[in-house]
Amino acid sequence: MWTSAKSPSLAEMEAMAHEIFARLPKTFRDLCEGLIIRVDDFPTDEVLDEMGAQSEFDLLGLFHGVGLPHQSHEDIARLPNMIWLYRRPILDYWAEHDEALGRIVRHVLIHEIGHHFGLSDDDMAAIEAAAD
Repeated sequence: MWTSAKSPSLAEMEAMAHEIFARLPKTFRDLCEGLIIRVDDFPTDEVLDEMGAQSEFDLLGLFHGVGLPHQSHEDIARLPNMIWLYRRPILDYWAEHDEALGRIVRHVLIHEIGHHFGLSDDDMAAIEAAAD
């Protein structure tokens, strides 16, 4: 029965992340205009060093950019804000916990978007509860 089971590819996990994002509360999504969601197998060595990670499996996701609370209309043009989801660490976490993969991806996505907005952990938990 498990002979055809496989983990999602980068493209499949990115599609999953976009589908999950589309199901988040509309008021939340509307505030994310221009936010780019990407999936990679692992963070780069530069990111690992910057974040002080001890292993390439330590980070499940990362917000890169300038969060909304820190943006200004006088800002010069900059790269768009991005959220990176790291497939292999997410799959590793999934293998070790009794939780659906989609719920883990949703949690990481909301957490990283929360950094974009400067939200507290309680705010992010409320958004997750609203997405159930």
